[in-house]
Amino acid sequence: MSDQTHLEATLQRDILLIRSKLQRMAELAESALSDSLQALVNKNGQLAYSVILRDQKIDEYEKEIDKLCLEFLVRQQPAASLLRFVYATIKINLELERIGDYAESIARRSLVVNSLNVDLDYSDFKAISETSILMLKNSVKAFLEQDADLAKTTMLAQREANRVRDKINDDLFQLRFDKKIPITALTPLQTIARRMERVADQSKNICEETIYMCTGQYIKHIGREVFRVLFIDDDNACASQIAETIANSLDQPSFVFSSAGINANAIAPETTQFLNAKGYDISNNIPKSVKNIPNLNHYQIIVALSEQGGKILPAPPTKTISISWDIQQLEDSLEGLHDFLNQNIEDLVHAIIGEPEDN
Repeated sequence: MSDQTHLEATLQRDILLIRSKLQRMAELAESALSDSLQALVNKNGQLAYSVILRDQKIDEYEKEIDKLCLEFLVRQQPAASLLRFVYATIKINLELERIGDYAESIARRSLVVNSLNVDLDYSDFKAISETSILMLKNSVKAFLEQDADLAKTTMLAQREANRVRDKINDDLFQLRFDKKIPITALTPLQTIARRMERVADQSKNICEETIYMCTGQYIKHIGREVFRVLFIDDDNACASQIAETIANSLDQPSFVFSSAGINANAIAPETTQFLNAKGYDISNNIPKSVKNIPNLNHYQIIVALSEQGGKILPAPPTKTISISWDIQQLEDSLEGLHDFLNQNIEDLVHAIIGEPEDN
């Protein structure tokens, strides 16, 4: 077997393993959702506890898939469509883990409601459950089969889930006003409806990631202007990771922040410890090299944080704005580096969105 053939075989094996794990995780999440509603409708406490216990298995899959994706990035150094595949998988993995949490939440609320002996018509709860679970099933199918058209069609069902959730809330308030349900049942029942509607939202997110994987189109950002900012240094192990983390913590919906290195090394342990101590969650940060950044020309702003990073800034004429920040004197002080990046990132964001300077 030639080296090229061996590499291709290894690549396909890794992809099939990731896909099979994600499919199994989705099946567990779907089963948990179905059982959580059955536990409510049929007043089945044993089934509710079963769903609660199964959530741990879904969490284990989330960690395993995340590890497989990170190993895939390091081992295969994917580009183009394969990079979009692993990026979408990481995002969808998180969506499925959240859906598993929603199923557990529904099961816990069903125990509360059933302890109150509520006599209720659950037809609308069944309706929103069927809509959301079907959306989940089809969204995962679209991803596994790389079917962008199915993803686009599946997204349309979200409106129905929203409509049924609103109807359930209106009916519950009326039942409470008529004193047909106790006040202690109102909140858990509303939560169950909201969790089912959130499943539809997460399924829509899966569809959006699938469309991105298939087409390279960021459908989430269609219809509104988005500023894409990329921070670059030598190895994506410290400064650029801190910059990306700070920028994302600003929670600016009109911005997409990323980071990369000339090469990609593991995030430095001291960087992880420092950011965790600051209260940042970097569990989903992934070291990336510039050559593995999809659609580099889509970034409006690239910020170089090292001399080598500055050498790859696009030469004019270009629509990309290139900025260099000199942090050489700050690299021995993570606190000083953090403060410098925080101030400059805030200034940059405020300049773009047009907020006035403080007097």
